[in-house]
Amino acid sequence: MDKDTFRAAMRQVAGAVTVVTTRGLNGEPRGVTATAVCSLTVEPPSVVACINRETWVGQIAPESGNFCVNVLTKAQQPVAETFAGRTTLSGAERFQVGDWQDAETGAPVLDGAIASFDCDLEQAVDFATHVILIGRVRKTLSENGTAEPLVYVDGGFTTTRPAA
Repeated sequence: MDKDTFRAAMRQVAGAVTVVTTRGLNGEPRGVTATAVCSLTVEPPSVVACINRETWVGQIAPESGNFCVNVLTKAQQPVAETFAGRTTLSGAERFQVGDWQDAETGAPVLDGAIASFDCDLEQAVDFATHVILIGRVRKTLSENGTAEPLVYVDGGFTTTRPAA
């Protein structure tokens, strides 16, 4: 399988934009924009986040034992851009964009996100360039559902709108 062909095909698969965060053992917050995130089971409530192993989150979350999945609104696109590395901010500086609090696990949670899933890390599985984080959801925070979701497709950010 040619990787460029695969990548081009996967770019056509729309995904909710999230920022996956963690807090290292030294207390430093870290986060990365991700679309390879989904629910795993309802009982127990759990999610999966696939994170490049070279990112801070990919390196720190397996050590810290926690992570939080923050599902972004269209208005939070600047947060997505920042945590995707499209600004000059890096590391903990990225948390200057958006309004962040500490979740129960200590991982940063974004105020105003459509939903946030604060997780205890159950398992980290290495696969090729990524680490698959399997988290047991400790707490879910959810908005009322009126915000427009931020979606990534065909190399860009967009949103979805309900049919009129």
